[in-house]
Amino acid sequence: MAVFVMDQEYMKLALTLAESAKGQTAPNPMVGAVIVKDGRIVGTGAHLKAGQAHAEVHALKMAGDEANGATMYVTLEPCSHFGRTPPCAKQVITSGVKRVVIAVVDQNPKVAGKGVAMLREAGIEVEVGMCEQEAKELNRAFFHFIKSHQPYVTLKAALTLDGKTATVKGESQWITGPEARLDGHIMRHEHDAILVGIGTVLADNPSLTARLQNGEGRHPTRVILDSHLRIPLNATIVNDQKADTIIFTTNTAPEKHELLLAKPRVHIISLEQLTISNVLQELGKLEIVTLLVEGGARVHGSFVKEHAVHELVQYIAPKLIGGTHATPVIGGEGIARLDQALNLSIVSVNKVGEDLRILSKVRSE
Repeated sequence: MAVFVMDQEYMKLALTLAESAKGQTAPNPMVGAVIVKDGRIVGTGAHLKAGQAHAEVHALKMAGDEANGATMYVTLEPCSHFGRTPPCAKQVITSGVKRVVIAVVDQNPKVAGKGVAMLREAGIEVEVGMCEQEAKELNRAFFHFIKSHQPYVTLKAALTLDGKTATVKGESQWITGPEARLDGHIMRHEHDAILVGIGTVLADNPSLTARLQNGEGRHPTRVILDSHLRIPLNATIVNDQKADTIIFTTNTAPEKHELLLAKPRVHIISLEQLTISNVLQELGKLEIVTLLVEGGARVHGSFVKEHAVHELVQYIAPKLIGGTHATPVIGGEGIARLDQALNLSIVSVNKVGEDLRILSKVRSE
């Protein structure tokens, strides 16, 4: 029992290390590793960025010769193939580690049990499943991306208690308080891309960057849905060069492409049909693993109608706006029958300043 408890504690530490790099490992998963010998932690590591050393390698480097005969705890199966970096499983074998405890098997077809098999063939004791659910939850976006080749979508909205995101005249700044807005910027920092419709750009001229308490964070790629290419040439997002900006338009849009493409870090993708499904497919090709949707009612309505949402984050302010024509959170035509509704489970409700933060996840059934 004591060994099992300690295994759990070491794996929880590895999970904490993995999560510390949230938002910066795409298209790779978050991974943490801990090496223990004679009851002492001799090495720790986390994967920090695609193309750089994996968590196991960082931990082995820290442990040095003490890795020989030690136990390694790793949140995801060590890779067994050459990708951006050499296979970790081989480095674990050559280090002399005698036991490896793995939280979850990698669902990437290039790995998918091959790393476990390689370790066992080398005579290393391998155990799989310690804190498995926590590890799956940590990398839920990565596992979705591996299976679907499309981003994991989180829809985020700030609204009043009566479900409005703006007044009847379009005023929306600010519905929520500074604490909720800061939390929203942390979400931007943790996502690969942020998406809005052209209506938001025309109304607010947003920067769509991550502004944290101690300065700027990691800015997400900015994605704009603009069927008729109405985006102004002086818009902030096509001029500030703080992040890549992808503008999705249609083949029938007016010829404005050359002027926009002359802007640094601006990319235009023309589609025959500008649908949510087509956009997600294209973003998947660009290795966008996580997508934060901060659009207006129309964009939100399109994602909900196509059931293209995996999580919903709502910041609810203790305000009432009222008005039949005030802007709702979800627009569009809506649904005709309740059995067409997008069903969610509420995961958490927290107070952020004076506002409520509600996290919900779409039910799998």
